[in-house]
Amino acid sequence: MYLELRLLAGNSNPGLAASIAASLGAPLGNARVSKFSDGEIQVEIEENVRGRDVFLIQSTCYPTNDHLMELLIMADACKRASAERITAVVPYYGYSRQDRKVAPRAPISAKLVADLLTASGIDRVLTLDLHAGQIQGFFNIPVDNLYAGPTLRAAVAKHIDGARTVIVSPDAGGVERARGFAKPLGAGLAIIDKRRSGPNQSEALHIIGDVRDKDCVIVDDMIDTAGTLGKAATALKDGGAQRIFAVATHPVLSGPAISRVIESTIEKVFVSDSIPLRPEAIASGKIVSVPIGGLLAEAIRSIHSNDSVSRLFR
Repeated sequence: MYLELRLLAGNSNPGLAASIAASLGAPLGNARVSKFSDGEIQVEIEENVRGRDVFLIQSTCYPTNDHLMELLIMADACKRASAERITAVVPYYGYSRQDRKVAPRAPISAKLVADLLTASGIDRVLTLDLHAGQIQGFFNIPVDNLYAGPTLRAAVAKHIDGARTVIVSPDAGGVERARGFAKPLGAGLAIIDKRRSGPNQSEALHIIGDVRDKDCVIVDDMIDTAGTLGKAATALKDGGAQRIFAVATHPVLSGPAISRVIESTIEKVFVSDSIPLRPEAIASGKIVSVPIGGLLAEAIRSIHSNDSVSRLFR
């Protein structure tokens, strides 16, 4: 006999939480997440979670520290209320880019966040397209890292012809992701040789592969300031590409990102709803949000039923 399931959500992405609940046919539990007058976060779980299988839905997107603390405090509240098992559903894992030391005396913040989540009482993590797969090894609890690629590929496939399309990795580190995206479409593959001169600064140098007279789809795990994306699109256009699209799982879209996307030669940018789009991004008409609530709901259903989730990685 299975434990009774409870879905609880923080404030980071209410739309995605509602989508997951609808896909599961289960209501969102009553969890009140607010702040005291001095800014401290207050959490009240307003229903019984004793002996329940609790899933906490919370992307650690902007404001990252607030949403991370919400998740930690919700987990602690559930643990102290005798929840049987607590799974953190974290579609966007903040601090994931700080996964290694890049300079002397630098922190490995992705590991620190993993330790905080574990210390708060979380028993399992369900996430989506980690920036670096090795972050799973930072945890001593199970981690399921799902891929939004198939869902996003189905959305962009309606706009392209695979035979005359090239999937483009904006850097050498994303080649495996781009190759996996290209294979089911029967599309070609290209790589942009990129050098980064500092945080949130990049310079696209030259293209490895043939993009002339082709439709190009730039594939990345996230779009932050869109500097990489804009320079990649310019390099592709200069290389003779026809139409240019972009696909990314996490629409961080900080700073000048939205204006850069609008001003670029990219026709459409397809992103998941792991992070809610700001109104100006929706109004741009260039940025299309693709729902991934169904994918996460299916993973939650499998975890709750102690079934395999391996089919969701295909």
